[in-house]
Amino acid sequence: MAFTRFLGHHKVKLGLSVVVTLGLWYTLHKGGLKIVPEGGDFQHVHWWVLSAYAVILAVVTYFRSTRWRFLLRSIASVPKKRLLVVSAIGFAAILVMPFRLGEIVRPYMIRSPPNERARDGQRPITLTAATSSVVAERVIDGLYVSIVLALALLLVPTVHPLPDAVVGIPVTVHQVRMSGYAMLLLFCILFATISVFYFARSWAHRTTLAIVGRVSQKLAERLATTFEKFADGLHVFGRGRDAFGFFVETSLYWLCNAGGMWLLAWGCGVVHADGSGPTFGEACALMGMLSCAILIPGPPGLLGVFQAGLYAGMTMYFPTRIVVGPGAAFVFLLYSSQVLFQLLAAGVALLFEGRAAGALKALESADAMVAAP
Repeated sequence: MAFTRFLGHHKVKLGLSVVVTLGLWYTLHKGGLKIVPEGGDFQHVHWWVLSAYAVILAVVTYFRSTRWRFLLRSIASVPKKRLLVVSAIGFAAILVMPFRLGEIVRPYMIRSPPNERARDGQRPITLTAATSSVVAERVIDGLYVSIVLALALLLVPTVHPLPDAVVGIPVTVHQVRMSGYAMLLLFCILFATISVFYFARSWAHRTTLAIVGRVSQKLAERLATTFEKFADGLHVFGRGRDAFGFFVETSLYWLCNAGGMWLLAWGCGVVHADGSGPTFGEACALMGMLSCAILIPGPPGLLGVFQAGLYAGMTMYFPTRIVVGPGAAFVFLLYSSQVLFQLLAAGVALLFEGRAAGALKALESADAMVAAP
């Protein structure tokens, strides 16, 4: 059975994910934070906001899914409906599988069948090409949101005095802020690396062999080949209209994401010490800290890292009594809304997907994500 084989192949990763989950759960519980808030934490919630947030999630998912067409267009034109179906299943797979093993599902499902030939002037979408487009998407997203986070950390006023440590978590606020800048540095390096391999491939290949080859020639060849494959996802920059379209829809995706978080935080009664509501800049900071936290190799459902990232962000902008009260309701409703929405969307998508079984087979191929033909 495919599922049994998958579990056997990834039993170490699955075991580590359980350890990570229990460790994060224990840390939050010991610090007085709640995965599931108490009834009183919901007393300020405007419940109609959940309906509005569901609509925003639908818009976010639409842009997150369909902008992929710009990255694939140098190979083939993929209908938006197909992108929505494949992405809904893929996003759910990323959510439920540990260590982002589900990332391979979208490339596997969007690829052309192995026996399909080029037609209508379009080339078949290989697994390597599809994977490269997803890697490029992830790197660009990481760079985009890390720039937003860095600007928020620099420009958005914090509480005074700024606490030494994050509420309920044994991490200092200074470390949290530095992690935001570190994320920006990381994605700048990644983007610069694959850009060099895209625009100056021969030079980048020779340089990698010359530098890394001093340690291991085999490793140097593997790194050069891997980054060349990843760089292929940047073909969008060779087509001005596609590059502009991808940037616009990526901006709309992140703008709606931050707007939804701002609305839900307001609707849960998250306020400052003077009673004023959250600002859009603070929502951008929370979105960035959440993105930073989920870079940690995560457990299924991102349980623990999701909550820790939001609590870390709220500590910088709201009083402790708000963070552990209405803030806990906000974190719970944000998390549960996103999880429920993604699972429901995947369920609907599976009704339209004739090759749904391919999603599980794709998970079996997760370790071959880069090397697959």
